[in-house]
Amino acid sequence: MTSTPIVRPYRPEDRAALDDICVRTAHVGQDSRGVYADPSIFPATFAAPYVHLEPELAFVLDDGHGQAVGYILGTADTPRFVAEFRAKWLPLVAERHPEPAEPPKTPDEAIVLLLHRPERMIVPEVAAYPAHLHIDLLPDRQGRGYGRALMRAFLQALRDRGVAAVHLSMVTANTPARAFYDRLGFHEIEVPDPGPVTYLGRTTGDLDAL
Repeated sequence: MTSTPIVRPYRPEDRAALDDICVRTAHVGQDSRGVYADPSIFPATFAAPYVHLEPELAFVLDDGHGQAVGYILGTADTPRFVAEFRAKWLPLVAERHPEPAEPPKTPDEAIVLLLHRPERMIVPEVAAYPAHLHIDLLPDRQGRGYGRALMRAFLQALRDRGVAAVHLSMVTANTPARAFYDRLGFHEIEVPDPGPVTYLGRTTGDLDAL
């Protein structure tokens, strides 16, 4: 019998699956293995700190047999998260991923530098969108409505906490991701010199439209 995938809250035993999903979707939405010498830098920067610091805002797509095949995670308060990232998370991973010299010389060093610069997440232009998120689905789960379901769960959790708006940053070259966010009501936020990323935001209201 085939079980139906469901969205559920994150559990600690999902951690290895989340790391794997992050690695397999980290390179402009594609697998980062073969591009990066140590792709574990991606979950260390973009997934694990969220479930460590704010697990109540993490949800997974369960394949129906207990295995996470997608996730959404984030924070309700970006400045607070940045402070806790530096104080509580970075000491746990800095030895494995030591801070590189600037400018970075390899693709790996460029991501490690992001790990050691959590303050990069504080962008004045998105201050009115205090929450932020990351969402990733394995390729065979994409385009089937599961991302929308994950987003609905996350936005509802923010709304329940009184958080009015959320933002995200995405690699501009990832055009399928941009189309997905556009369909879910996100709009572009103008940020001077954003580099290779685009900032998007939306309110946590009007969830019936998702």
